[in-house]
Amino acid sequence: MKRAFLGELEEVVLLTVAALQESAYCAAITQTIDQQMARSISFPTVHTTLQRLAEKGFVSSHMGGATPERGGRQKRLFTITAAGQRALIECRQMRSELWKQIPTQVLQLWSA
Repeated sequence: MKRAFLGELEEVVLLTVAALQESAYCAAITQTIDQQMARSISFPTVHTTLQRLAEKGFVSSHMGGATPERGGRQKRLFTITAAGQRALIECRQMRSELWKQIPTQVLQLWSA
């Protein structure tokens, strides 16, 4: 099977979906990225990224219940798929292998 690559933003959004679990909807994902990463990101950017992840088969979505806070509108909730989990594991393994290839003396220079 051909490996599907994740861009940095796709990886961050996918990690956030996995972390939020049942509470993963676009506004919550956007807010979490803003807070946890001290990185400002727009709602439309997250929405577009979620669409790309869905097209790749890394997330699925369903409509949640209507809430008074949203004027009776439903939230689209996102869930990471098995393929999305595999993509994150591969990404973590690749990064780990790259970090292992950096000589210790170079890492010591960076921390000095």
